[in-house]
Amino acid sequence: MSDAIKHECGIAMIHLKKDLHYFKKKYGTAMFGMNKMYLMMEKQHNRGQDGAGLACVKLNMKPGQRYIARVRSNDQAPIQDIFRKVNKSLNQAIKNHPNLLENIDQFKEEVPYAGELLLGHLRYGTFGKNSIENVHPFLRQNNWMHRNLIVAGNFNLTNVNELFDTLVDLGQHPKEKADTITVMEKIGHFLDDAVAQIYKKLKKEGFTKADASPQIAERLSMKKVLRKASKKWDGGYTIAGLLGHGESFVLRDPAGIRPAFYYDDDEMLVVASERPAIQTVFNVPFEKIQELPPGYALLTKKSGALKLSQIQEPVERKACAFERIYFSRGSDAEIYKERKKLGRLLFPQIQKSIENDLENTVFSFIPNTAETSFYGLLGAVQDNIVQALKDTILNQGKLKNGELEKLFSLRPRIEKIAIKDAKLRTFITEDASRDDLVAHVYDVTYGVIKPSDNLVIIDDSIVRGTTLEKSILKMLDRLNPKKIVIVSSAPQIRYPDCYGIDMAKIEDFIAFKATIKLHEDQNTLESLLDSIYSNCKQNNELPLEKVENCVKALYDPFTDEQISAKIAQMLRGDSIKSEVEVIYQTIEGLHQACPKNLGDWYFSGDYPTPGGNRVVNRAFMNFYEGKSVRAY
Repeated sequence: MSDAIKHECGIAMIHLKKDLHYFKKKYGTAMFGMNKMYLMMEKQHNRGQDGAGLACVKLNMKPGQRYIARVRSNDQAPIQDIFRKVNKSLNQAIKNHPNLLENIDQFKEEVPYAGELLLGHLRYGTFGKNSIENVHPFLRQNNWMHRNLIVAGNFNLTNVNELFDTLVDLGQHPKEKADTITVMEKIGHFLDDAVAQIYKKLKKEGFTKADASPQIAERLSMKKVLRKASKKWDGGYTIAGLLGHGESFVLRDPAGIRPAFYYDDDEMLVVASERPAIQTVFNVPFEKIQELPPGYALLTKKSGALKLSQIQEPVERKACAFERIYFSRGSDAEIYKERKKLGRLLFPQIQKSIENDLENTVFSFIPNTAETSFYGLLGAVQDNIVQALKDTILNQGKLKNGELEKLFSLRPRIEKIAIKDAKLRTFITEDASRDDLVAHVYDVTYGVIKPSDNLVIIDDSIVRGTTLEKSILKMLDRLNPKKIVIVSSAPQIRYPDCYGIDMAKIEDFIAFKATIKLHEDQNTLESLLDSIYSNCKQNNELPLEKVENCVKALYDPFTDEQISAKIAQMLRGDSIKSEVEVIYQTIEGLHQACPKNLGDWYFSGDYPTPGGNRVVNRAFMNFYEGKSVRAY
């Protein structure tokens, strides 16, 4: 993605089902879990670089012994920073007790992160400041072991204000409105209530306070707690949690918007946001890793007994399509194939654009994340050449001298055209000077493009178009091609996200700006904006489940091709000499390439939860009112 966007978050959870003696004997270290956690977080570092955190719960500790530890960092290299602190505490414990590595029981007592339950988190901030207080995991402490709650997640809720009000109605006084705090306090409230009710029953049955503790752990139903807590949540979420007495849980939203994968055997349960992280770190095959179903939770007791339980009724699956296009690592077997198909499906539009002149067309990609789609596009080009060769031979019979050689020599022209200058920093803030610096963020390869050439560049998505306009197109134009064709493997981004991706302002999108320009050209803008704004305000007063996306009316009068043509015109401006065309993936092509991940609200406006409709209307109202603020 040439326009950088902060996105997503990542979780990693390990629940060891054996004690540390077992892992020391089999794997040679009592820090087996911690070592694997480090790798799990590193293999998902693409999901968050604003902060990282780690929490640990130790099982079967005596009263007075520390059994919960947590470390967080918003350092520039947060993963390395937290594990540097973990290693520092380990080395200090060994220094104080030279024989510690041979005495596993003492090792567990003295080393803060030598525990059986581990929860890691990687943060990209889409809400709130990047202070240490905003970094997961969050900890809700209590002297009752069962009421200690640690929460981390990849999520965003659209109805935080309503949820906050319900907490206040329950008599709580949350310290802030952030959805992470709201989620934790919601779960914490019903956890407290469940523990209190179980203890009340145990007391009637004659149990002492001390004897009641293991019974509470046995009778506690996190299924009921999570069902009550998440009843009114509107948004996309994968939320993981640890309880002080040794239970763990992972809950996924009913539409499956945010991803979650797990691997379970007799030694451990492992959960991650991305499947390849589990495959690589634990060396397990693709088919052994399962996806957590939408609306379900993995509930694991202290003993390691695992149960898959439905918490909320699943709705139509709308797993985030951007995970497949860009955000998740392309090393996932399914994602790799899907990205290649996205590229392959673009060829018919490109073939039309270049008038099938492959001999005078150069293919390339920007940025590196578009490389897999580029391979798919090349596959389609090669298939087209082979088919053309077959058709010519079959239809023409005997060929003239040189014609056969020319046909066999035709291959797609592939070049590395643009290279990002990672060392260049646009440190000057004065606009004119800064624009000149931005224009040089990418460097180009000279001497491979002829004036008669078409230059086809594939990107994985075009969001704001800023980098294209101010940098990439200007640099490509210096090569003097006949035509520049910018191709996006994603459809036009028209609507804001509200489930965890930092795309909250509708006026930032180049597709939105282009559509506004089209209405200006037809003198329909003012009346239409007034009408949409009025409808948005009316919908804002409706119950959440009845709110509709009123912004679709903006795009309805125009075809995708008309909007793409206006985008190309805007990006080209007055300074680009070459002809410019912009080609987008179709929504139908997206669904064909990624049939199990139909969460396309950024492109279609079809939000998977009612709160999405409220957010897009709010985003439009902000634009209309001239407020440059987030829509949620």
